[in-house]
Amino acid sequence: MGGMTAMPVPPAPLAGEVFDSHCHLDIMVGNRKASSGDPVAQAAQAAEASVERITEEARAVGVTRLVTIGYDLASSRWNADVARIHRDVYAGVAIHPNEAHAATPEVLAEIEELAGEPQVRAVGETGLDYYRDWASKDDQHASFRAHIEIAKRTGKALVIHDREAHDDVLRVLAEQGAPDTVVFHSYSGDAEMAGKCAAAGYFMSFSGPVTYKNAGYLREAAAVAPPELILVETDAPYLPPTPHRGKPNAPYLIPLIVRCLAEVKGMTEEELAASVSANGERVFGAW
Repeated sequence: MGGMTAMPVPPAPLAGEVFDSHCHLDIMVGNRKASSGDPVAQAAQAAEASVERITEEARAVGVTRLVTIGYDLASSRWNADVARIHRDVYAGVAIHPNEAHAATPEVLAEIEELAGEPQVRAVGETGLDYYRDWASKDDQHASFRAHIEIAKRTGKALVIHDREAHDDVLRVLAEQGAPDTVVFHSYSGDAEMAGKCAAAGYFMSFSGPVTYKNAGYLREAAAVAPPELILVETDAPYLPPTPHRGKPNAPYLIPLIVRCLAEVKGMTEEELAASVSANGERVFGAW
């Protein structure tokens, strides 16, 4: 592992408070053991973090609240439990599209039950992933549609994982009828898609890749996205912002993403943080 295990140095604190709209606390603290092919998650776990330490380090730079997101039944249960205990943490619950073959009626019924709990503020991450073929497209589409309905029945935000499936994700939302609140997690579309999302009132949550030198298309998308539809996230322990690529991500690195977006939007970091925080309350409810 060598230097991989070293966590990045914290950036300067933000001028205003903000929150991380998407992270995976269970992976960061080692509740789900990382596979041997998952060096970033392994490195995060080697840091022996705790939820308390993660939230404390985040708070020190102005990231005062977190949304921890489920991707299977076990992680959804764990996240719901953690959010029940920690007042600055909310949870999302769902079966990830890569695990869509596990989205049986029984499992989806439990996801819906969890989604009804007050500290669970999102149904996600769900959606479509055409980059990996771990689950068939048929299973992914069926699971995605089921999660859309769960979000509508429970009145919670729908958090979408969209990987190389932009057109189909937008089509399924249109066909099924989108819930009132939709978030594209780790937004990966271009400026044209950002225009479509804005027209539909979908939130776009930008993560570390918006800071990458070769991802100009994401900055162009952020330029198009209205400030009232922008969120920020880490997807920790994945997708760390520049200059920390290859190291584990953590909520305390949100300021680097905020600063990049503020520059793109021609806003001060304080203005962007205030806008993102207000958006967060519209998406996830009052904290």
